[in-house]
Amino acid sequence: MTRLFGTDGVRGLANDSLTVGLALRLGAAAAEVLTSGIRSSKRRPLAVIGRDPRVSGEMLAAALAAGMASRGVDVLRVGVLPTPAVAYLTEFYGADMGVMISASHNPMPDNGIKFFSKGGHKLPDAVEDQIEQMMNDLEETGPTGHGVGRIIEEATDAQQHYLDHLAEAMPRNLDGITVVVDCANGAASTVAPLAYEKAGAKVIAIHNEPNTYNINEDCGSTHMHKIQAAVAKYGADLGLAHDGDADRCLAVDSNGEIIDGDQIMAILALAMKENGELRKSTLVATVMSNLGLHLAMEEAGIELRTTQVGDRYVLEDLNEGGYSLGGEQSGHIVLPDYGTTGDGILTGLALMSRMAETNFSLATLASAMTVLPQVLINVPVSDKTIIADHPDVLAAMEMAKDELGKKGRVLLRASGTEELFRVMVEAQSEEDSRRIAGKLAAVVANI
Repeated sequence: MTRLFGTDGVRGLANDSLTVGLALRLGAAAAEVLTSGIRSSKRRPLAVIGRDPRVSGEMLAAALAAGMASRGVDVLRVGVLPTPAVAYLTEFYGADMGVMISASHNPMPDNGIKFFSKGGHKLPDAVEDQIEQMMNDLEETGPTGHGVGRIIEEATDAQQHYLDHLAEAMPRNLDGITVVVDCANGAASTVAPLAYEKAGAKVIAIHNEPNTYNINEDCGSTHMHKIQAAVAKYGADLGLAHDGDADRCLAVDSNGEIIDGDQIMAILALAMKENGELRKSTLVATVMSNLGLHLAMEEAGIELRTTQVGDRYVLEDLNEGGYSLGGEQSGHIVLPDYGTTGDGILTGLALMSRMAETNFSLATLASAMTVLPQVLINVPVSDKTIIADHPDVLAAMEMAKDELGKKGRVLLRASGTEELFRVMVEAQSEEDSRRIAGKLAAVVANI
């Protein structure tokens, strides 16, 4: 049986695989699991719900709120705000659970539901499994009379509290910095420009007019050509691109070059080490991070820990080890001292703060890391579970590693969602990366 929860909540085509009925049961089940202890203590549990601006978010928010209220939970709706804002507000309001309705960088027809526990933390797999089981065990009736939860529409101070949090986390004055911000017609459309302006930057906002249908439409962090063109047009110092729910941030320097999550992590890791803020001199990234990041961190005396792909795994390692910086190449950057999840706007502020602190351009800061050519080939296979340990693959891997030595890297891994096997090679040149990746992909395809 396919698991309902994926790597980042429940996601699907809204009103198709992700229905109102599913959201209603999911809200009720999550309320049962996440607030069971509170309801028995005679205190009314509280939940926070936020969403991105896509059209289906309105109906899903209503369904989730109804499901939670039917189990005796009061629901505070905070409106359109980024995912990290909802995580923060879950803690700020003292709520017992939080919910974000967003499909992140996915196209508008999709949507998703992400839950947070008390304190604004993402749920471990085991708790998600409890919620899924509870959906099957739910009784038809719930509390009655005074036991029914209230739905509060909407918290008018939520955005300001999140802005105050960002300003307190990154207080450096950004006067003199001109930034273009691509809001992806998403949850960052209002709050990101306000946050950057409040910090003192001159802000040029693009794709900040959501109409419920245009989120991520040829804009944001998945369509970087738009912000590259805008930075050139306005002669800005940098550009920042967010995704639909603003938990990601990618950048563009004044020359129009893309600065990805690996480069952003390198910049912040060096800054935090210099300022005594990088606990245990350690950075946490995923296995997909570029070899150039590994080499730059080794040169700086910073340990680079790697996890499997997914920001939730980065978060787990950060929390277990007590580290202060982690993230993904895709632009999910986590600063645990200031938030419980990746925060694209906080990342943008941190990046500009480093520019202001050093008076260096973004291009100069990013030059601390050399991005090695990386080639990724997705190979269709009949059974992805047998590939990694197949003798032909192991032999081909050893040959590739011998050829690359310490100046290259090979990574083979199965897709988590499709019958594909991913072959990734990094080398000193694009030609070598493609040649070696092609050889490995051919071996995989013949199994």
